[in-house]
Amino acid sequence: MRRVLVIGSPGAGKSTFARALAARTGLPLVHLDAEFHLPGWVDRDPDEWRAKLDGILARDSWIIDGNYGGSMDRRLARADTAILLDYPTPLCLWRVIKRVTTLNGQVRPDAAPGCPERIDWAFLWYVAAFRNAKSPALERCLERFPGTVIRFRKPAEAQAFLDRLP
Repeated sequence: MRRVLVIGSPGAGKSTFARALAARTGLPLVHLDAEFHLPGWVDRDPDEWRAKLDGILARDSWIIDGNYGGSMDRRLARADTAILLDYPTPLCLWRVIKRVTTLNGQVRPDAAPGCPERIDWAFLWYVAAFRNAKSPALERCLERFPGTVIRFRKPAEAQAFLDRLP
């Protein structure tokens, strides 16, 4: 386990899990939210984003958290492990709402500078629809992935996994 993707619905706790995994393994951590966005939640230029991601993927080891489906195949091609936080939609929605209300106007530690949390109804809809709209494509990618796929359906399963690590 040297190149690990942590994926799942927004609000599943990808960044939190990835931080804990990095602390246990010593692997360098990359938050895609912090790499992809410019201040004001502006997307990077596609060519700039590809070059930035290529540099990250070329490293010998990493934990990368985030979905960004347009680059999933490229990331899976370099990963040896994919960890899917496959949690129920109501839990993910609750966590996003909690995060936004707790950090409203502040920048998360795993987000790009100048990208504060805010109530965004389109994003809440995205979270609500993630399982039906995005999960099938994600599942197809994972079916083709030759590495190890670890799926957690409950936060307690993810915590037990972390607790078993040295």
